[in-house]
This record gives sequence, C-alpha cells and structure tokens, in this order.
Amino acid sequence: MKTFNEITQLVTAEMEKLDWSMQPSGLYEPIAYTLSMGGKRLRPALTLMACNLYTESIEPAIAPALGIEVFHNFTLLHDDIMDRADIRRGQPTVHKRWNDNTAILSGDVMQIAAYQLVAQTPVVQLKSVLDLFSTTAREICEGQQYDVDFENRDIVEAEEYLEMIRLKTAVLLACALKTGALIGGATHKDTNELYDFGINLGLAFQLKDDLLDVYGDEATFGKKIGGDILCNKKTYLLIHALKLAKGTDFEDLSTYLKKSYEQPEEKIKLVTNLYNKLKVKNICEDKMNFYFDKAVANLDNLQVETAKKQELRNLAEKLLSRID
Repeated sequence: MKTFNEITQLVTAEMEKLDWSMQPSGLYEPIAYTLSMGGKRLRPALTLMACNLYTESIEPAIAPALGIEVFHNFTLLHDDIMDRADIRRGQPTVHKRWNDNTAILSGDVMQIAAYQLVAQTPVVQLKSVLDLFSTTAREICEGQQYDVDFENRDIVEAEEYLEMIRLKTAVLLACALKTGALIGGATHKDTNELYDFGINLGLAFQLKDDLLDVYGDEATFGKKIGGDILCNKKTYLLIHALKLAKGTDFEDLSTYLKKSYEQPEEKIKLVTNLYNKLKVKNICEDKMNFYFDKAVANLDNLQVETAKKQELRNLAEKLLSRID
C-alpha cells in the first residue's frame, strides 16, 4: 500500500507531464496556469488510493484520476466567473487575469480533455467508469444551478442546502473513489461503500469550508475570508442564522444582508458577531462531525484488512482538522 504522500507525489509528477503547450496559446496558457496552482490533488489521490486497496498495480487508474482532477479544475474556472471570485488558491482567477470569455473557453477545453483522460480506462471497466463520470458531471451542473437559484430566494432549508452541496461537491469525491475501486477490481458492495464514503466525506468537507470562509486563516485557506458573507451566500451558517434570529437579531441580520458597505470588513465583522451570538458555528460543526462519523462507518464496512484502510482514515481526519 502506498501512503497518501507517495500517491500525491505520483499525481503531481503525472500532472506535470500533461502538455498544454499547444496553439492558440491564449486558449491553453490559462489551463496550464490553473493546473500549475496545485491544490490538494485530493480527487486523483482518492482514485489511486481506492484502487490501491485492491491491487498494487495502480497504473491503469492514473489517466482517469488525472481526468477527474482536470474536470474539477474546469468547474472552478466556471464557478469563479459565476461567483465573480477574484482569488483562487492565493492567485488571481483566470477570468480576472485574462477575461470571462477566456475562462469559459479554456474551461470547455479542460472538460473535453478530462473526458479524453477518463476514456483511457481499461476496456473492461470503461463503460462503468464513463457512465459514472457522465452522471457525476451532470449532477455537478445540477448542484451549481441549485446554488444559483438559492441566491434569489430569501429562505433556503438546511436539507435543500445539503442536497446542493452533495451534488456540487460530494459526488465528485464519490466518483473518484468508486472509479478507483472499479479499476482495482473491488466487489460491488465495496464500490458502493467507497462511493458513500465519498459522499459523506464530501458533505463534511464542504461544511468545513463554510466554517473556514468565516473563521479561517486567509493565508492557509487560499481565499479571502468572509467572501460568502459579502455575497450573502446561503451557507449552512447563514441558513441557520436566519432560522434562529428573532426580534432585533433578525432585523439586524436582514439589514446586514441588504445594506451596501463602503468597507467590506464591516459587514463581515457584524455578521460574524451575530453568528457567534446565535452559536451557528456549533451547529455547523455538529453536522460536519455527523457526516464524518458516517464516512468512518463506510470505511469500517469495507471488506479489506484494517491496515489498508488506515491511510484513507488518516486523510479524512486531516481534511476535517484543517486550521480554523
């Protein structure tokens, strides 16, 4: 069994082999720029780790793993346009450094490249993997549309939000794990357990991101703190704050959401103080831990010796203990 660090080193080396030096340079340079930012490389690592649970020969899973990572980064290019985000992983976003049209078109090429890489799956598992990947790609678009719809709604229920982040974030983690398991020759039961592990880990991971956007360290988070607050994003924190706030607290929160501030930091401070008063951070942490526990149960159910599962368990713990 390879360690997570060994897997990520392998992924990084393989990502660097991808050639984006084609013409026109205005199309491919933004792709090279995006992928050079690094990131956690979590999704391809999960693909290879899942495969490695069942075989030492993980080479057949490398190209599909890279495809999943390229696809993930494609979604970020388009998300950043829709969110008008200026910073990604501490660097200017593609639409900011170039322009919207470039980010759209370069993202489109990344999606095509992702499919080309996933299509290098061994023939025996190719249809299963491509069907899973295509379903996942569609679900991610559904999740993004829900996210957009929520911007125009005053009230979003917590369960609606959880379904949105399941689609937008968790299904790709689940796809990565199941892809690796399929290529590695896992049983039907284990491929489904790993898929559910990815769903539960993804939900916990996104709830952690909600927390970090308010309570994180900008230097380690890679994005400006308070971005969700500034754009009134319906996060798990805001949904519960709107539900719990009464009287003057509700009036104040409503004012914060509607008012324009010359100094963005003022709005972030006011909303954060109200979050603290309403203890919505604790509510979000409790839900995050609920999904983490479910993810651990999925790992426990795998028909694989415990020692082999430890690296995935360690990774899950690391993701949920990111500095806040």
